[in-house]
Amino acid sequence: MRRRGKFSLLISLLLVLCIVGRKGKQAQIQMSTKRTAAESRAFKKAIRETVWVETSVDSDHDGKKDRVKVDIIRPKETEKGIQVPVIYNMSPYNAGLVYPNYYNVDEELHCPGPSFTNEYHYDKYFVPRGYAMVNASSIGSKGSDGCPTTGDPQELLAAKAVIDWLNGRAEGFDESGNNITAYWTNGKTGMVGLSYEGTIPNGLATLDVPGLKTIVPIGAISNWYDYYRANGAVIAPGGYQGDDADRLAKGVLTRDNPEVCMECMEQMEKDQDRKTGDYNAFWDERNYLNGVHNLQASVFLVHGLNDMNVKRKQFAQWWEKLKQYDVPRKLWLHNGGHIDPKVTSGDKWLTTLHRWFDFWLFDKDNGVMDEAQVTIQQPDDTWIQQTEWPHKDAHNTLFYLGTDQSGRGALQEFEEVSEEEKATFTDNAFIKAEQLVKKPEVMVPHRLAYMTSKLTRPVRLSGFPQLSIQASIDQTAANLTALLVDYGPDGTTIVTRGWMDACNVDSIWQSKALEPGRLYNFEWDMEPHDYKFEKGHQIGLVLMSSDYEYTIRPKTSVSITVHYGKSHVILPLVDV
Repeated sequence: MRRRGKFSLLISLLLVLCIVGRKGKQAQIQMSTKRTAAESRAFKKAIRETVWVETSVDSDHDGKKDRVKVDIIRPKETEKGIQVPVIYNMSPYNAGLVYPNYYNVDEELHCPGPSFTNEYHYDKYFVPRGYAMVNASSIGSKGSDGCPTTGDPQELLAAKAVIDWLNGRAEGFDESGNNITAYWTNGKTGMVGLSYEGTIPNGLATLDVPGLKTIVPIGAISNWYDYYRANGAVIAPGGYQGDDADRLAKGVLTRDNPEVCMECMEQMEKDQDRKTGDYNAFWDERNYLNGVHNLQASVFLVHGLNDMNVKRKQFAQWWEKLKQYDVPRKLWLHNGGHIDPKVTSGDKWLTTLHRWFDFWLFDKDNGVMDEAQVTIQQPDDTWIQQTEWPHKDAHNTLFYLGTDQSGRGALQEFEEVSEEEKATFTDNAFIKAEQLVKKPEVMVPHRLAYMTSKLTRPVRLSGFPQLSIQASIDQTAANLTALLVDYGPDGTTIVTRGWMDACNVDSIWQSKALEPGRLYNFEWDMEPHDYKFEKGHQIGLVLMSSDYEYTIRPKTSVSITVHYGKSHVILPLVDV
């Protein structure tokens, strides 16, 4: 009887706890539903207006300053004298894309002789929380004047004009030509955007625009050259083989009468120099790394660790510059590709972004700047935080290229072979990398493969792999490609890759024809990464020439002979 009584009491307590828990959850759901309904009502009541802001540029050369279309959604309370900060998105995509044909990449290499108006997807979240959302169309896109210029100073100055207007330094007009002012804002502006829409904030921040307090570039470009080129090689963004700067400009040329921009498009095609891939003045004015010393805005930098469209180098080199000039900053690396972290991280991301904007635009002391600077999502969807990136304990580990006792390619931490030892492979631009990395222990004519011994403990790659390869080439030009590979018992993964035009052996500014048979020292970097190699796996390096998915694909058969001894790869590794 006593035991049964205790058991009954226990059951009763559990039932009570279940009921209380259920009621608590129901209360939370009800509160969430009420909050969502209130936010929906506030958003519906928000004021919407369109303004055309006059810029300081005339990119279509019609003798008149370009005007850009600006769509605004602001809280209803701003009509009662309340001033609010602005979250600003400048986009060339408001009318979609009208891409022309891709460039043909199945051609020979060339080296000279020596010598849309829709609601932005953050609007419904931030307007009910006291922010005005400003969504503008970049020059040359639907509703705006001018011509697209793919990231040059004209495009940045046109974006700057909107912030100038918000702060009373530029003029804006309604559809009838009446002057409009932004009386409803306190002048503080933050920018956010993915891809091109995040690239414009990067460039704009280098102009030190008064009123621009913070930027949140997501999967954004910091140097346009590194988007379409790599160490002199013409390289495609992942998934867009044959793309280039002029083609992107034509794709976002959605303004009325686009024919007025044809001369501008033709000039871009010439200036980008797709023939040699060299760095030049065209690319230098689109290199925002040059202007980081001017930054006054804080930066919340966001990138996908599996993004090969806007590749990881774009965030890594930007982050290094921000550190160099001690710019207030935060880094968020999610486990997705070229996507907004709202897709992969949901409420966790929105909450963090909200706190970031509240700190910089509403001056709320919410502690967001006291937290770890770096947040990284792991493959299992857990998150780690650290004080810096690359990891503070990452140390450069040098692996020499050589052979093991069985004669197979090996990565060794000590130089154990002479420079007389060498191996040769021949380019085949039409075999994909995924095929060439298979069976590294087998001799394959179109690549060389090297592996470490099996790892006795897990190690983490954190930073930029660097290559130094001594090689001779039997032609005057060649692509060089390196793949870092994870060889495990359950499969093979290409971790990262890097490319070089062998003709740019001395400088990315100047390519030159190679002397066939001459020994050169080729140095290039691979795309940075944050990646864990598990215990029992092997780290592999595969060298090949053309990369089917990324480089120009010549038909000429080029043979490359790699000399061992001093040829090596440097990997920034952390013991896990």
